[in-house]
Formats: sequence, structure tokens, C-alpha cells
Amino acid sequence: MTMTEERVDAFDAFYRDTSRRLLRYAYGLTGDPAEAQDLVQEAYARAWQRWRKLPGYDDPEAWLRLVVNRLSTDRWRRLRVRRAHSAAAAPLPPADPPSEDTVVLVRAMRTLPEAHRHALALRYLLDRSVADIAAETGVPEGTVKSWLSRGRAALATALNLDPAPEPVRSTEPSPPGGARNVH
Repeated sequence: MTMTEERVDAFDAFYRDTSRRLLRYAYGLTGDPAEAQDLVQEAYARAWQRWRKLPGYDDPEAWLRLVVNRLSTDRWRRLRVRRAHSAAAAPLPPADPPSEDTVVLVRAMRTLPEAHRHALALRYLLDRSVADIAAETGVPEGTVKSWLSRGRAALATALNLDPAPEPVRSTEPSPPGGARNVH
């Protein structure tokens, strides 16, 4: 076994022996499971960087707890600074409520299948090309065109619109032979 393999194995054993306790500790500090996981991950990343020295410490796990504690404290400082900055800044003006047309359109969009809704939003709200949408969704361009066509038709139906107005037809009877006089 090489020195690197021994080093990796020793770190793995250290991680297995300490990670659950450290995660509980971090959770106790933050009250947020995701934040606790982030802090623990960062602490082990720092431990790995110092792994040649860390096993020689009196209590390597205490060093990890100190790192988690400092990372947590830094997090709280950042939150306090953000809150202070937000409190000092002038409040943003209230947003106008959505128009009735927007509410009706959003309600109609919700009736569409997700793929159609996604394609329509990318195309008409973000001005993405069919090729861009195909690349983003991982489907052929023909599929995107189909989604857009079907989505527009379903949206027109949901909005009680005629998707393709028919040409205006004359109510006058056609003259014999089918020819019309055009003046």
C-alpha cells in the first residue's frame, strides 16, 4: 500500500468515525439541516487539506468542531450584515398587482401539459429559438415544434380564442358556373 492510499484510508476511517457526531453538532448550531451539511462538508474539505498534520493533534475531532463553529459564526455574521443592510436601505416600492389578462393567461397556462408550458415559456417569455429549446430540453427540434403548436392550440382553446380564424365567406349565392363578377 502506498503512502497516498494509507493517507486516504486513514482519512476515510476518521470521516466514518466522526461525521455523524459532527453533523449533529452543526445542526445544533444552525437549526438548518442543509446548512449543517454544508458546514460539515466544508470542515472535512479543510481537514483533508491539513490531513498530514491533523492526525498529530491531541483531538482532531475537536479541531473539526472548531472549524464548524467558526464557519457557523461567519454565517451568522453574514446574515446580520445582510439584515442591517436591508434595514438601512429604502424599501422597494410595492409591485403592481398582475393585470386581469396576466391572471387569465397564467390560469390557462396551468391547464397545459408541462412540456408544452415549458416550451411556450422558453419561446415566448425568454425569446429562445427552437434549436435552443431542443438543446435545453434534450429533445429533437421537431418535438419542440410539436409542443409549441399543440401548446398554442390548447392555450387558444383555454382562452376561448379561435386558434385560426376562418376566412370571411360571402353569404350571396354563387352565380351559375361558379364565376363571380368582380368590380
